[in-house]
Amino acid sequence: MDSQFQRSKRRFVAIASVVLLTNLLLPSGKGLTQEIPIAPVTPQPPGTEAVPTDGLFFADIVVRGQPVFQLGSVGDVSATQRAQIVNRRIAGILAQPQIGRTVAVVPDGSRGIATLQVGNRVLMTVTQQDAQDFNSRVETLAQQWANQLNQAFEQPPLAIDVGQRLYSTVRQFQRDTIDNLPSFLGALLAIIITWIIAATVRRLTLLGALHWEVDRNSKILVSRLGYGGVWVLGTIVALGVLGLDFATLIGTLGLTSVAIGFSLRDVLSNYFSGVILLASRPFRLGDQIIIKEFEGTVTQIQLRATTLKTYDGRVVYIPNQEVFTATITNNTACTYRRSLIMVGIDYKSDITRAKQIINDAVLGIEGVEQDPKPDILVSELGASAVNIEVRFWVNSLRLPFLEMTSQVAQAIKEALMQAGVEMPTDIYTVRLRGLPQMDDNHRLNNSENSN
Repeated sequence: MDSQFQRSKRRFVAIASVVLLTNLLLPSGKGLTQEIPIAPVTPQPPGTEAVPTDGLFFADIVVRGQPVFQLGSVGDVSATQRAQIVNRRIAGILAQPQIGRTVAVVPDGSRGIATLQVGNRVLMTVTQQDAQDFNSRVETLAQQWANQLNQAFEQPPLAIDVGQRLYSTVRQFQRDTIDNLPSFLGALLAIIITWIIAATVRRLTLLGALHWEVDRNSKILVSRLGYGGVWVLGTIVALGVLGLDFATLIGTLGLTSVAIGFSLRDVLSNYFSGVILLASRPFRLGDQIIIKEFEGTVTQIQLRATTLKTYDGRVVYIPNQEVFTATITNNTACTYRRSLIMVGIDYKSDITRAKQIINDAVLGIEGVEQDPKPDILVSELGASAVNIEVRFWVNSLRLPFLEMTSQVAQAIKEALMQAGVEMPTDIYTVRLRGLPQMDDNHRLNNSENSN
């Protein structure tokens, strides 16, 4: 008898629990009967609370793709399951003609709940748990949700629609940010560490380059390459912390590099040529060089172009690709440069004596190098003079070179004239064809008659 009573008691308690839960979630409205799926109950250890199976405590109520408000879980029914039921009912209402869509609040004071209904159809139940979740009264919260649903059921104006979409986007971004916050913090830490290491490498490179026998541009190039290399590695690590696959990253970089290479091949060619020029150093800052038709002083060597200041005061920017492929004449690569002067003396003059006079005149000019000695050579036997070639060494800079050459030419001319060595000019014989030829006596008579 007692066992039968206990079994009856247990059945009564189970039935009462199911009925109570059904009334809380789906109270009947004027003969309308609805069913709600109940999530399977997972046994919980004593003293613990039930947790939604999907791990979410709140879920969105959505109207026309835009979230309106959120509701939480009730008992063993998760927030997601509960929101799915409500959203399905809202979608059914919106699918019908726009007649009688006003959401009304029906309070039930005896049970401490309120229902949101459209006509005779129950949308959802506002429970004491909802009121506790949002720190409000059941009636107040129900009325607030009803107003929000009524506003959402109406066709929203453009400003409201834009505002809702913006709000939804911001909230989704906020959720994604919170979910990915550890990855963001890790990537930020990697970037900070990369910045510190890159700055340190650049500073150490510049300090170490003080002991290198290279120009300033080469030092800057090395420091920039080290700085950029550290940043490339740091960026790859930061992207890896964010969850990007290294294989995908390498493949993407490969395709991107090919595309960039084709579209910017001329620009990249200039930069690579600049790197090679700075590494090989065919000229340095301050050198006086000749590139194609341009001659001047190197004022700047950049990765993209080389800057020359010509002797007439113009500034020329030559792309490094053209500089790399052109023939470069560096007039100041060496300290001294040989100059050349041609001197013609009369056939009757003593060549040996003339050469000695020229040698003494050249060595007497301050600025002409004594070693190596000047070269004084008979170049050719011309039509009216013996041409002597004078070679001597002076400073390779343009202005001293021109000044010394001018002074040497002047000194040679004055020394030869003072020594009585004639420097004849070229003699040309002009014959006019078609006139009768005259003998020497005839020419003499004509000359005397004219006098």
